Formats: sequence, structure tokens, C-alpha cells
Amino acid sequence: MIKKKDTLIIGGGIIGLATAYHLSKILPGKNVTVLEKENKIASHQTGNNSGVIHSGIYYKPGSLKAINCRKGKKALERFCQREGIQFETCGKVIVATHERELPAMGHILERGKANGIKCRLIDKSELSELEPHAAGIAGIHVPEAGIVDYRQVCSVLAEKIKNAGGQILTGEKVHFITPDRESVSVQTCSGKEFITERVVNCSGLYSDHIADKAGARPPMKIIPFRGEYYELNDNARGLVKNLIYPVPDPNFPFLGVHFTRMINGGVECGPNAVLAYAREGYTKLKINPSELIESLTYPGFLRLAAKFWKTGLGEMWRSASKRAFVKALSRLVPEIKTEHLCSAPAGVRAQAVSSDGSMVDDFYFSRNGNILNVCNAPSPAATASLNIAKVIGENLN
Repeated sequence: MIKKKDTLIIGGGIIGLATAYHLSKILPGKNVTVLEKENKIASHQTGNNSGVIHSGIYYKPGSLKAINCRKGKKALERFCQREGIQFETCGKVIVATHERELPAMGHILERGKANGIKCRLIDKSELSELEPHAAGIAGIHVPEAGIVDYRQVCSVLAEKIKNAGGQILTGEKVHFITPDRESVSVQTCSGKEFITERVVNCSGLYSDHIADKAGARPPMKIIPFRGEYYELNDNARGLVKNLIYPVPDPNFPFLGVHFTRMINGGVECGPNAVLAYAREGYTKLKINPSELIESLTYPGFLRLAAKFWKTGLGEMWRSASKRAFVKALSRLVPEIKTEHLCSAPAGVRAQAVSSDGSMVDDFYFSRNGNILNVCNAPSPAATASLNIAKVIGENLN
């Protein structure tokens, strides 16, 4: 069964859907098709995050993350307003609980201002006004951070794609990719073959595998990190008004356990960051032996683990001990107790790691003939998705 397509997008997460939506607008009359291996869209990173609309305060000025987050945030908010998708610009606080965190907090503030973000230092009394139950000696208030349900965003994007004449084919896992000078052949495990002018690889946790199938050989490998969450029960939700974050470790690309009020009214606590034993290892017992061996034998991961072994042990301890998780949370909100936390679904972050052991700290795209690979798009990719789609469209021309 051979089908001809103008553009084929691999991956039905928010990046793939945003790209299909954008291409359907700028290329009217052209056939745009999304292939998703699961039976529904937004099944992985997109559907398992806590729904924060990031401001862009953390990212290096001039980086792809900084530029796309700022532009993407505005585009996302306009899209939600136009389509009637509920979102809220609730603001967040980044809290320093010890004097040793003040230099890093000052660096974050400088980045925020350089990125054009409305943010300011606040003292302990102002922090208490914004978050009465938070503990800290100082903080940064970022009033433009927000929350949304990205699954709902994806649902609307999918509807727009279909209305424009595009297709979203679920249950279609890519098996082979054969590039040619004029076209690309993509075969799926169900036996279908698609001949297309161009391919966009937006496959997230498997983006390096798909790039390999296409002959791109990206200079990095995806290492899956599971982020585990709890949710506050009804007795404790009132302890958090909006978003409360710690000052992150400047050498580690994760933000630390924090509190996130979600658009549905719940409050999530987390995530930690532990190596997942499968690329879709959402539980501690989910193990894919071949994928685990792939991670553990990759020189880049071994160098990363050697560099951050103390941090890694701390993350693993928080994974094993609910009491340790609570201790980390109580640094921000001292009234949090073990009995306040209910288990919540985990997410898995697709983090690209270079062979030298460094985590790829920016979005990364590579072009291989008629194939464009989105090789690294972790947070804030959901916030930035509509502008990332625009960048992809520009690079396809």
C-alpha cells in the first residue's frame, strides 16, 4: 500500500502537531500528514507535563530556547484566546531559602531582564504576600508565567489540521526510512508505505532512533529521565496559590522539585529526575532491557553520571523515599507533611546528551537532505511549540 504525501511528520506530540498546523497554513493545497505510533495524540512528554506556560527566564540570552520561548509564549496565548482554550497568567515565584543561593538567583534575574521578561527581586515580606505559606529569604517574582492544559491545545491543533485537509494517522510506528534525491520512502510496522517530498522528525523520546533510520547520525543520544510527581490533597491545596520554584542548580538542567497549580485546580509537587529504565519508563518497574543497556553503555551517559553522581544519588533517594521528597518540598513550604501528598502520574523527559557527557542545553535541529530532525526539544518546548513550528517551516524551504 503506497501513498504519496507532500509532507510527512513523525510524532503526534505538540511539536509535531504545531508543525502540521503551521505548514497547513503556509502551504495551502499541500498534503500534510502526521504519523503517531500510539493510538492517540499527545501520549508522552506533551500529555505528561504539568501545563506550565514558561516565561523564558532561565535560558541563555540569544539561545534557541530563549528566543522560541518568548515568541512561542505569545503565540500560544493568542492561539488559546482565539480558540477559547482556558489558560491563566498566574505568575510564579523563584525562592531562595539560603544565602548561598543568592548569587545564582541574581544570575537568573539578569538573564530574565536580558530576555525582556517582566521580573523583579522581592524580599521576604513581598514573598509572604504572594505565597503566604512559602519560606524564603528573598525571591524573584515572574508575573507573566502561566498554566494551560496542553492536551487540550493538542486536541484543537488536531482539529485545525484535519479541517485544513491534513491527516493524523495513529497506530503507525515507523519501521524504515529510505531517503532518495527527490523523495523519501517511509514504511510503517503496519505495512503501509508513504512516498513524500519531505519528512519532519518530531518523535521526542525516539528522535535519535528515527534520525539514525534516516541516516542522519546525530552527535548525541536521547537519555530518558523520569520525573516523578505527587499531588496535594484537599487539605493542603490552600498552601500554594500559584507556582513556587526553588533556585535551580546552575550546573544541572533540571529545575528542582517545585509546586505547580494546574489549570484544573490541583497542585502538583515535583518532579525529581532519575534515569528511566525504558524510554517510556513511567513507572519504577518498567524496564526495557535493550534501551537500558543502550543508556548505560553510552559513553556520554557514563561521563555525565561520573560528573553528577552526588546529585544523581540525591534524586534516586527522593525517588525511593517519600519522606526525602517531602523534606525537599518543605524547604519551600514548611507546612507540607507526608500525609498531604498523593501519588500522581510521572513524566519522562527526552534529554539529549553529547558523547562528552554534557547535556545538550538548547533546542537542536539537523537537516539530512529532505529530512529535518528535531533532535532535542525538552522544556520549554510545549510553550515554544508554535514558534518552533515556524522555525521548522523556514528551514524546510
